[in-house]
Amino acid sequence: MGSTVSSRPAVVLLSGGLDSATVLAMARAQGHDCHCLSVDYGQRHRAELVAAARVAKALGAASHRTLTLDLRAFGGSALTDSAIDVPVDGVAPGIPVTYVPARNTIMLSLALAWAEVLGAQDIHCGVNAVDYSGYPDCRPEYIKAFEAMANLATKAAVEGARLTVHAPLIALTKAGIIRAGADLGVDYGLTVSCYQADDTGRACGVCDSCRLRREGFAAAGIADPTPYR
Repeated sequence: MGSTVSSRPAVVLLSGGLDSATVLAMARAQGHDCHCLSVDYGQRHRAELVAAARVAKALGAASHRTLTLDLRAFGGSALTDSAIDVPVDGVAPGIPVTYVPARNTIMLSLALAWAEVLGAQDIHCGVNAVDYSGYPDCRPEYIKAFEAMANLATKAAVEGARLTVHAPLIALTKAGIIRAGADLGVDYGLTVSCYQADDTGRACGVCDSCRLRREGFAAAGIADPTPYR
């Protein structure tokens, strides 16, 4: 994927899932030199981190780093506490038990730190408030508030280099995200979205993330490349 403008560093939060892969493709298409950040936070499996490395390479990231910050020390989520089961009976209203307390705030803060070191004024993330509006840290008002905080918190911003947090998927449906990524050449077969994928990245097919992903491909009219168990 060619870059139209050189030397425009940006930090992209890259989980290895469908949404963040699309955001990376969008940022690259806008001409950014993309430095991808993944976080090993003690999630149920490492398959998505392996996928993140694949995606970063395939989409021409300038660099990719994985930080370890083990949120199992706190737990409180089905993704960080093995005693809490991942829901498999369909997407229910309300904030689900797969919500990880403060996860996006932690990840955006890490991205902010790296952006300041890189001299980057742009952070890109794949939060979405349409198909999955249960997470409070995926709302537009949250992203706006974090951006305001970031511009009070850094030496770079105080000296005039203001930061922008981009959340280009926030108002898109899952089908819309998939269509946008397909237009940019994203190979979604490289991505892992399942909350409880096996060691090879095969999806369970029944968790909320799997259901939304599968429904998104169907609605987009695009073949689902996901390997299911």
